[in-house]
Amino acid sequence: MHGSAASPVDAGPTEPIVEFAEVTPYEQYVGVRQLQALVRPVTDHPAEPSFLVVTQIMELWFTLLRREWELAQRRLRADDLDGAVAAIRRSVHHLRSLNASWGSLLWLTPTEFNGFREQLGEASGFQSYEYRHVEFLLGLKAESVVRPHRALPAVHADLQRALEGPSLEDDVLAFLARHGLAVPAEVLERDRTVPHEAHPAVTELWAGIYRDPRPGNELFALGEALTDVAEEFTTWRQRHVTAVRRAMGAKPGTGGSAGLAWLERSAARVVFPDLWAARTVL
Repeated sequence: MHGSAASPVDAGPTEPIVEFAEVTPYEQYVGVRQLQALVRPVTDHPAEPSFLVVTQIMELWFTLLRREWELAQRRLRADDLDGAVAAIRRSVHHLRSLNASWGSLLWLTPTEFNGFREQLGEASGFQSYEYRHVEFLLGLKAESVVRPHRALPAVHADLQRALEGPSLEDDVLAFLARHGLAVPAEVLERDRTVPHEAHPAVTELWAGIYRDPRPGNELFALGEALTDVAEEFTTWRQRHVTAVRRAMGAKPGTGGSAGLAWLERSAARVVFPDLWAARTVL
């Protein structure tokens, strides 16, 4: 309109803002200096910074996965299936990026790892409490992995709540039950602190959903999104086993675990067992 101020769209190309009274808004939002300050190697070995930064990046991915799956749980409890599936699908992309993080450590040889491994002391990925939250949300429960965090009361209490609370799978099954599917009471009311094993009735329930793969079947889409999560998470655990085998072989872990043997047992645990069992009965 004649005489009106030009809108940002009408103004044409402009120069970027280069003068700020304080730090840049990007620095305020991202916290670059805080992130850089967290890169604190304990040796001068040139391989250690990569190992440390990749580990820290994985912790951030764990945090993001936890947020997505807890959001999916809230959406399921509100009977918002679309919102839950959207969060689960986003998490699949996060898992793929988490898996890709191993690529930055593929070059790490046993000699290079041994160059700083002893200086890690008793520090071990076994002690990652955010990873434990991820496992618990996927139904991989174990009371023993909560114990190392007793010295941090808030963290310990948070993990204990996650151990005793419903997993993502539990909330999915509760959603299905509310919408008329025959989920057995012993499954809905089971002890949440132990992993859910495949149950014949739940397996058949998923098989029934999978017998109707039409595009409009929202429960089929939910099952496939959950299967993608299980597959990508399993891939991460398998790549973890391979990375450990490549860098240190079968030595005991720095945190006192059996190292490779412990990881192999852990990686064998099945995420969403009924979804996999349903494929056998179809």
